[in-house]
Amino acid sequence: MALNILEQLTLILVLGIAAQWVAWSLRFPAILLLLLTGLAIGPGTKWLVQIGRMQHPLLDPNTLFGDLLLPVISMFVAIILFEGGLTLDFREIASTRAVVLKLVSIGAIVTGVLIVLSARFILHVQWPIAVLVGAILVVTGPTVIGPLLRHVRPIGPTGPILRWEGIIIDPIGALLALLVFAGIPLHGALGGLTWLITISVLKTVVFGLLCGLSGAAVLMLAFRRFLVPDYLQNAVTLMFLLAAFTGANTLQSESGLFAAAAMGILLANQRYVTITHISEFKESLSVLLLSMLFIVIAARLDTAQLARIRWDHLIFIGVLIIIVRPLSVTISTLGSSLSWRERVFLCCMAPRGVVAASVSSIFALRLAERGYADARELLPIVFSVIIGTVAVYGMAAGPIARKLGLAKPEKLGFLIAGANALAIAVGVALRDAGYEVLVADTNRSNIDTARRAGLPTYYGSISSRHLLDRVELSGIGRLLALTSNEAVNAIASLHFARHFGRSEIYQLAPANAEGSHREKVASHFTGRYLFHKNFTYEELLKQLRSGKTLELIKLEKDPQPEDLEKISPLFVTNSAGMMNVVTTDSPPAAKAGDSLIYLKEPAAK
Repeated sequence: MALNILEQLTLILVLGIAAQWVAWSLRFPAILLLLLTGLAIGPGTKWLVQIGRMQHPLLDPNTLFGDLLLPVISMFVAIILFEGGLTLDFREIASTRAVVLKLVSIGAIVTGVLIVLSARFILHVQWPIAVLVGAILVVTGPTVIGPLLRHVRPIGPTGPILRWEGIIIDPIGALLALLVFAGIPLHGALGGLTWLITISVLKTVVFGLLCGLSGAAVLMLAFRRFLVPDYLQNAVTLMFLLAAFTGANTLQSESGLFAAAAMGILLANQRYVTITHISEFKESLSVLLLSMLFIVIAARLDTAQLARIRWDHLIFIGVLIIIVRPLSVTISTLGSSLSWRERVFLCCMAPRGVVAASVSSIFALRLAERGYADARELLPIVFSVIIGTVAVYGMAAGPIARKLGLAKPEKLGFLIAGANALAIAVGVALRDAGYEVLVADTNRSNIDTARRAGLPTYYGSISSRHLLDRVELSGIGRLLALTSNEAVNAIASLHFARHFGRSEIYQLAPANAEGSHREKVASHFTGRYLFHKNFTYEELLKQLRSGKTLELIKLEKDPQPEDLEKISPLFVTNSAGMMNVVTTDSPPAAKAGDSLIYLKEPAAK
């Protein structure tokens, strides 16, 4: 017997999250690993069934979900588009807005036309199928772009440009595919096709904007007037999103994705209510849905469809990567302020994702029913492009970004809260060890002292929005909260936990660490406690005033545990150049070849 429904659903969820986890630990593109996992448990196990090695496939999404499959995929994509829209701030593209507009207009036209010609003359499919392939593969897709950008972490305007392009082009691509499909029977009647396209585009834009903006406006009003309790705000937001998505789709097919993106973008750029907690919830939900989506989409393929992938499909993919995308980007960036490095990186990032897969799955069946002989070629073409572009861009984007100097360095620097004597001493030691440092404080005198010590500084609150919006933090990924005020340290830790991850948030142990529960700040408001439990702000400052200094030494031999305990290292850098911060929950561990920053006793007089 095949796996039951519960077992298959659990398999999808477990393997999806496990793939994300393994990809993170191996610094490997998660999307590629998800696709490979889906292919393995779907068509891979179907092939084993065919040769008699297994009794049944591990996963068959068509049987598992039935008629629910495509509606569920559409809802998932809408949520992902909404979450992507929440990350789009107009200020990110203040100087590159024209590039984004050209990429989703002129660039999309260039891409579509070249793909149509390539599909016709390389793959030799009928003209209607070639035009449909061109419309489907116009999209780049936030479902793939987002995770790849998270993996590559590009600096400068390229990341925002690619995010905006992916979010905006997705509903446009879905609409184009729908219009082409609807217009295929009219391909001999140019007037009828032109009228259909004009009316459909207008209806999609109007109904999509109407539903998306209305949903966002009502939601903001409800939050502004405190009509929704905090614990229901995420659920109510999801309710309004799905209502706007379904309402727009009911009024005009495929306008729901446009509504979801518009709703997210409006909420991201308004200043009437705080949506930070909503963004965090939707980001977590998006990761979960992406993990499931790519496994389900890949598992839908069968061995017969994979067997129809031929050598000319590889040529087609090569043309898309080597010719189509670079030409589209070149035309779209003419006259822009982007450097040649940034343009090259934009040329190296155009993977296709879930929208292309789901749309092609629908149209392949309907075209076959209409009697188009080449309809069965649609799925192999689209899925070979998805797999090929995800593999190529996923593996190449990181090295190319690093080669171009556009990737955030792996050697994560430190943002230091506080510019007191202790923070300056730690900052100087880290800087001398080769790490990027930025010191933030609201005390002008402290900032001036830090500047005289040669440290980069930020004069303002560590938790201000201005710091994140206006200060370049590309080489920084860890927080050291070193102020004398535990509440300020806790606020800074809470503020940056979402940006750096809780594992990279550090603060000094409070003086009342052993005090009563009434005196303590709740643990979920704090970062990891630095160094040793007795190294409070007062204790460290006392030791510095006694003449101790922060020194960097390289170990010539493996130290004994008692040696490390004696000198109490604060930071340990391994031979590969990665620095580990000593915390109360992770005692120091070092070996020969590692470097230590520790408190050195003053020289005897």
